[in-house]
Amino acid sequence: MDSMATSLYDLSPLLRMLLVGLLLAAGPLLWVFLRHRRATPLGRVQALTLLTLFLTFDLVLFGAFTRLTDSGLGCPDWPGCYGHASPLGASASIAAAQSAMPTGPVTHGKAWVEMVHRYLATGVGGLILALAVAAWLGRKARAADQRVSVVWPVVTLVWVCIQGAFGALTVTMKLFPAIVTLHLLGGYVLLALLVAQAVRLGQQQGNSAPVPVAAPLRLWMLAALAMLTLQAASGAWVSTNYAVLACSTFPQCQGGWWPAMDFAQGFEIWRPLGLGQDGAPISFQALTAIHMVHRILAGLTVLVLVGLAWRLRGAVALRQPTRWLAGLLVLQLVTGLSNVVLDWPLFAAVLHTGGAGALVAVLVWLLAASRTTPTTSSLAGVPAAAAALQPGFSE
Repeated sequence: MDSMATSLYDLSPLLRMLLVGLLLAAGPLLWVFLRHRRATPLGRVQALTLLTLFLTFDLVLFGAFTRLTDSGLGCPDWPGCYGHASPLGASASIAAAQSAMPTGPVTHGKAWVEMVHRYLATGVGGLILALAVAAWLGRKARAADQRVSVVWPVVTLVWVCIQGAFGALTVTMKLFPAIVTLHLLGGYVLLALLVAQAVRLGQQQGNSAPVPVAAPLRLWMLAALAMLTLQAASGAWVSTNYAVLACSTFPQCQGGWWPAMDFAQGFEIWRPLGLGQDGAPISFQALTAIHMVHRILAGLTVLVLVGLAWRLRGAVALRQPTRWLAGLLVLQLVTGLSNVVLDWPLFAAVLHTGGAGALVAVLVWLLAASRTTPTTSSLAGVPAAAAALQPGFSE
């Protein structure tokens, strides 16, 4: 097939791809400069960080849309499309591939979805590079409280380069499940890095102060983030192996509580899409095992997150992220159930992926906005009025 005969790596359109990313990044950069031209360098960096965070979340959503519409191989080479910077130049090759296999993986529509995803990713990469440059320029500001740390932006820049490598491998390794899963988790890590920076920059400008919390509550936050990470990895494994529809009813699966499952094959990590390590097609029992593990972990994750929200109920200064936590948890439950009983609708599936990323962002927000207090007092169970009287708490 023509779509698979093309060279996996063709760097000839790389310069043009970078130019497209530069043009996409120029708009947000100009907006930040014009809107915050009277702000301090630290204020401009924070504004750019928040805007980059917003666009990175949009990129995660569009990445989910790309995966869920089976557009990941819409252009089977990297970084361009059949050696071109856009599907326009590759129209003849795409048409030939589509004629050979009308439903994909290569069609004109899927090629555009895949390339738009790459353009957006390049633009976000440009913004993160600009953040690193701005931080480097602001590291020696005259006022000590206006100096910008270069550590977080540089780490974020390194990470987005790693994400780019995973994006390339996603295409060239033909949607290898382990690579696709790592690519999605890497997007969540990118969100976490940007959230941590945004909160820290706000604290440095005096917009807020770290909220003191008791050590047990702080540990609960960390445990919740760890549990959510495990659940997100499980969800990515379900999605990348197309195991959502292995169970089409809830709470039972295939008419029972414990259907036939093959955990050994389902969790063979390093294998091609749709195949086991022995080269044979993956069994339905393996897909069922993947799905059921995700359900079990979902129940445990809900318990941990509900417990965290309950323990945070008296923390007045953390009320906003706590409300986000509760709302997003409801969204995840609704979209997760609809994926099962409504035959995996695209809108709900994209929202489910985005909701997981938003939950990661909120938990990192809680961690970055708080610090362990050396006192023995705990926020858990403290009435809101009493909590408001403690130092460091305010609406």
